Amino acid sequence: MSTRPIARERTHTLRFLESVRAFSPVFLDTEVDMTRVLAHRASAARHHSVITYVLVVAARVLAEHPEANAAVTGSRRPKVATYPGVDAKVALDKRIGGRRVVLSAIVPNPHLAGLDRVQDLVERYRDGDPGTLPAFAGARLLHRLPWPVGGPLFRLALRSLAHRPALVGTFAVTSLGHRPVDGFHSVGGTTVTLGLGRIADRPVARDGEVVIAPVLRLNLAFDHRVIDGAEAADVLTEVRAGLEGFTG
Repeated sequence: MSTRPIARERTHTLRFLESVRAFSPVFLDTEVDMTRVLAHRASAARHHSVITYVLVVAARVLAEHPEANAAVTGSRRPKVATYPGVDAKVALDKRIGGRRVVLSAIVPNPHLAGLDRVQDLVERYRDGDPGTLPAFAGARLLHRLPWPVGGPLFRLALRSLAHRPALVGTFAVTSLGHRPVDGFHSVGGTTVTLGLGRIADRPVARDGEVVIAPVLRLNLAFDHRVIDGAEAADVLTEVRAGLEGFTG
């Protein structure tokens, strides 16, 4: 057996995982009939990713649920901050120095930006060079810092609830739908994290009959320190309704 140091390109992931140890996650899931979303995508003047639709719809829902668009900090005297904006953290599969890593970037107020602007940002983050894009500057800094220094600086940055949305967003979305993954749960460092699986043809009931429809497995992880299951279930239900009834 041999050992080797953990690659510096994964430093940001390790620091992030340290920061979410205090979370108390609970997991919910549902299935979404994506017929309306796929019809809208087929008729649109430009291509929109599935994650773009989810970002816009989820932001609309969380704007109506400020208790879920919040964060908690502190242990002796916990405080909860409710944010005025709804900023999404998107996880991306990238390569730095030839090494495959997960990076994240912020999409500010997707519900106000609209599909086209959100798609512009998703494509910029997805296709851009992680070695130069400003969105990934924080991760690059952690890669350069000595291990004893990076941890305290990262924790100090997250301690400020005012600065946290720019670092981890107010909710998170992550997808493995490009692979044959039906569903998964992830803690994204926010009170609400949505996990997207693939869209697959499945039997669904419509008007008393079984038909085949494109179905997305949608998972939600929530921090029980901030909200309870009923609130999280409302959020998930409304995101599902927004996608199934999507008109633009």
